[in-house]
Amino acid sequence: MRYCGPILLLTLALSSCSSSSTSKAGTPTTQIQPPQRVSPSSNPVAKYIELSGFRIGEKAGKLEVKFAVTNHSDADVGNIVMNVSLRPTTAKPTDPALATFTAHVDGLGPEELKEVSADIPTKLRAYELPDWQFLTYDFQIIEPK
Repeated sequence: MRYCGPILLLTLALSSCSSSSTSKAGTPTTQIQPPQRVSPSSNPVAKYIELSGFRIGEKAGKLEVKFAVTNHSDADVGNIVMNVSLRPTTAKPTDPALATFTAHVDGLGPEELKEVSADIPTKLRAYELPDWQFLTYDFQIIEPK
């Protein structure tokens, strides 16, 4: 029973050293996501288009990129051709893209989502690229003009 005192003191000392889950101002801490970098485009349709859900795999010595294209407008956009560049979220604005490719979206209607697939010839392997949550994109709409 002589050893209960030191154990109790050690427990009290350790519990007083624990940190609080709130910041010094008393508000909970939150993580802020970096803003999505989207290239400015002279195409008026670009502001209504969102790319999401990037998945990268391999297919016959090429990278296969699958993603969704969403039209957030009430207008029928029709066929779209766009250049897409993938970058890691940690990339600086001057860093080169990991992959750049042209994607074709056929018949994108009002408030519609279409799945798109593109094959990219590259020396990179799918496992060498960041996971989906660490990828960001830039895009330029080429057609319609």
